[in-house]
Amino acid sequence: MDNQQIILNQALELFAARGYDAVGVQEIVEQAGITKPTLYHYFGSKLGLLQALLSAPNDILLDELEKACAYHGDLPLTLTHITSTYFNFAASHRLFYRLQLALWLAPRDSDGFQLVEDYNRRQYRLVEAVFLQATAEHGNMRGRQRAFASTLIGMINTYISLALNNHAELNDDLVWLAVRQFQYGIYS
Repeated sequence: MDNQQIILNQALELFAARGYDAVGVQEIVEQAGITKPTLYHYFGSKLGLLQALLSAPNDILLDELEKACAYHGDLPLTLTHITSTYFNFAASHRLFYRLQLALWLAPRDSDGFQLVEDYNRRQYRLVEAVFLQATAEHGNMRGRQRAFASTLIGMINTYISLALNNHAELNDDLVWLAVRQFQYGIYS
């Protein structure tokens, strides 16, 4: 494994365990067994390191989510695809997802929030588009697509948070339960 990947791995572990703001560059380089100049060579700064940590996994999630959000007239199936995509991604990127959630809940002016805001807004727009397309079959959704997208993603992230803290298991049964629970609210 090269130094760049070692730094990324150590930073992810530290940031996910204690938060981006609570971890200093010195601690990262000590854990990675490298020097500060090496970290600065690859990433320029601690913020550059965080940008690198967020970029590739978020690109993967957005690509997978875009596929899951392909709407073909079957809302329950699309909701299942979306929920499965999030659950599968979070299960295979646990540390990243924990960091992503923490940064999304960080103060609005913080560096971490600023970095994840665009990625999260892109996720919301993809899911919002599903509900907008579904208004043809479900007229009661008209004008409510933003609220539905926010509620769905919020519910999904709540279940993921439970799983990250070992209070739930991200599996097909939970996907079914989550989608069913969500549908009760949107069809009324």
